[in-house]
Parts: sequence; C-alpha cells; structure tokens
Amino acid sequence: MVTLTSRSSDLGAQIRRRGFDGLQVRFHREEATAVRRALLVPEQLPGWIPAACAVVAEHLRHHGIAPNGFPFARWHSLPDGMVDAEAGFPVSAPIAGTDLIEPSTLPAGPVLAAWHTDPDQKLSDTYQLLDEWLETGNATRTGDSWEVYHDLPACEDLGTRIELVQPITFANSSHDGR
Repeated sequence: MVTLTSRSSDLGAQIRRRGFDGLQVRFHREEATAVRRALLVPEQLPGWIPAACAVVAEHLRHHGIAPNGFPFARWHSLPDGMVDAEAGFPVSAPIAGTDLIEPSTLPAGPVLAAWHTDPDQKLSDTYQLLDEWLETGNATRTGDSWEVYHDLPACEDLGTRIELVQPITFANSSHDGR
C-alpha cells in the first residue's frame, strides 16, 4: 500500500478541483506491442501519432491480428531536441517486424497512472499532476511514460480520454502490499 503524505492529500484535492479522474498506482504487466517508430521534433507528435496508429491498425488487420488493447504512444527525448517515438497497439504475442511495423514492449512493474478527460484542460496539466505526485517523494520515474488513447478507434486525432502511464519505483521498500 502506498502511504500518502499530507502533501499527497492536498494533491488529491487539487486533482478533484481540476476535473481529473485521479491518480492511481498499480502494477502493469509487460505487454507485447506492434508499433511504428520515427525520429520527430516534439511538435510533430500530435499529427504523427494518429497516422502511425492507423498504419499499425491496417497492418494488424491485414495479418489477421487483433489488437489486445487501446492505441498508445511512447517517446524518449533525445539531447538534440528530437524525440524517438513509437505508436501502435498492444498485441497478444510478439509480432514479426517489417519495414513499417516493429515489435516492441511496454514494461512490467509499478506505474503511476492519471486520466486526462477534460477537453478544455491542457494535457500538460495532467503531466504536471504526475510530476507533483512524484515530488512528494513517494516514488521516482523508471523510464519513459506513455499515453493510452481510449477514444481513438479510427486514429483520427488524439481524443480527450487519454490515460498517462509513468513507470515508477518506490522511494522505500516498506510497502506491505495491502
């Protein structure tokens, strides 16, 4: 069980006041994924992600592979300001790579997740909530976060029901699992 500090409780009130569905700490199992990758400038992500998801969805359909979850995107910031991005779908088993589509995974382990559901709110505000929770000292990042697009069935835009998932490790090991 994660023990929340008084600062964490104050953060919970901020979350409710800002119209977010809250923060959740949970265990994420490793997931095989089918993705499209690209090196991009960050400003290209909002247009590239839906297009990449559409290409992966068509590839999966063509090969008779059903997605095993909602589309997602994950990227790693590079020192030169570019991002190494991947977008696609979870699949039930690793796929064979092609020129356009590659196998990848989303890692196993504890994660901090937040829902972005308010179309009038900036996605960066939801990321800030993750940052604020991490600053309480309860946990630290252990890799790149990813976004899961829960209302992107046609891969036409990023939508407004976005789950942000950040891999974490706990600052101390005194969690008893309750």
